[in-house]
Amino acid sequence: MAFVSFVASLALIEYLIITLLTGRARATYNVTAPATTGHPVFERWFRVQQNTVEQLIVFFPALFLFAGQASPRLAGWLGLLFVIGRAMYARSYVADPSSRSTGFVIGFIANSILVIGALLASIF
Repeated sequence: MAFVSFVASLALIEYLIITLLTGRARATYNVTAPATTGHPVFERWFRVQQNTVEQLIVFFPALFLFAGQASPRLAGWLGLLFVIGRAMYARSYVADPSSRSTGFVIGFIANSILVIGALLASIF
């Protein structure tokens, strides 16, 4: 379970970095709170942050359920794949939103396997 905890920590660190970069974009492009629109680059960072929160809501329970019901080692590797997918998503979305698909799909597939795998392992 140490590997799973390590990967969970990486996901949290990644989210903190995304949050800091979103805040930096807010300051750089003078988008004052509570506004969530303004400069297109800020809006991209804001969407990355919000989408990451949406994915983390599924990721954390799925990661630990899969680790407990199926395989901690495989859960860790799938979790790492999720973190890598999120990094790819963030980088590509900010550069060009139309290029975000690969990173999103990697993270979504990792999350899906974790959820479905945990469900199947708990049934069988």
